[in-house]
Amino acid sequence: MSVSPSFRAFVLEQLERVVPDIRARSMFGGVGLYAGDLFFAVVDDDTIYFKVDDTNRGMFEHHGMEPFQPGGPGGEVMQYYQVPEAVLEDVDELRVWIESAVAVARSRKKRPRK
Repeated sequence: MSVSPSFRAFVLEQLERVVPDIRARSMFGGVGLYAGDLFFAVVDDDTIYFKVDDTNRGMFEHHGMEPFQPGGPGGEVMQYYQVPEAVLEDVDELRVWIESAVAVARSRKKRPRK
């Protein structure tokens, strides 16, 4: 996992237009993104992935986006999907996608752990 400084800066600049309290935290060579205390996105290999569940996965699949697989193809599939590049450049569309990912993160946070 790695993220170039220029891509990290680009992603943060784009997302700050929608999430004023966004935080980025380096992790395992990638970057975890938080809206307040809600972990809603991962950046890896200069690709951004938003948190998904059954409520928003279809948005990503409709655009042909792939799930995050930190171990590469054939490895574990995580509940994060790649964000289309066009979405990153359209603030109104980006707002919809971020709100859906943050809602998923919020719903997961409320669940009691087993």
